[in-house]
Amino acid sequence: MNGYGFTFCAARLVALPSGALYWPEFGCLVVSDLHLGRSERYARRGGVLLPPYETAETLARLRRDVQQTDPGVMVCLGDSFDDTEAVPDASGLRAIIGDLATNRRWIWIKGNHDPRPPISIGESAREWHLGPLVFRHEARKGDDASGEVSGHFHPKMRLAGQWRSCFLVDERRIIMPAYGRYTGGMACDRPPLRDLVQPDAIAVLTGPRAYPVPLLRAVPARRPS
Repeated sequence: MNGYGFTFCAARLVALPSGALYWPEFGCLVVSDLHLGRSERYARRGGVLLPPYETAETLARLRRDVQQTDPGVMVCLGDSFDDTEAVPDASGLRAIIGDLATNRRWIWIKGNHDPRPPISIGESAREWHLGPLVFRHEARKGDDASGEVSGHFHPKMRLAGQWRSCFLVDERRIIMPAYGRYTGGMACDRPPLRDLVQPDAIAVLTGPRAYPVPLLRAVPARRPS
């Protein structure tokens, strides 16, 4: 699996190289920011023309993770669709998701791109609780975030001259990487990401394997006030 196992708020979790998060105890697989239909939205709105393959590629990776973990619960942490019109039926998106959702609970967390997920498969919620964890799209500021798992910011870290998508993990919260392509990213040494996690946080890099790096390697020393 090449995943990185760690304990978070008494939950034993596995960060997968793909950017998905697996919770074996509950058979729960979590992904964030799929942004399905991004190239279609850009073309529809007269923006940059991108190769229209990212939806199929993202769903193929998701299928591999689902086949590997066989979750009973699938949680998508918002911005699963690039907007409420981004459901290209020609690509068979509905059929693919319907197949993946067979015999499992599928939960769409509402995001800023898709406050009304444009697909009727599964269920939709502003946030969702399971055991000691709460799943929402965007991290909440403050100290009341214990057990929070969120997405939205697409964290990335530069290491050895290369940018890598990453999980940010401290004792209170997990901020997940974007699972979809064409999503860009935010450097984890920049606000607001730098200010959302504690100084002793780790970044779990995605790629061929998932592995942890102390966040202090990416965060420059702050100037004294």
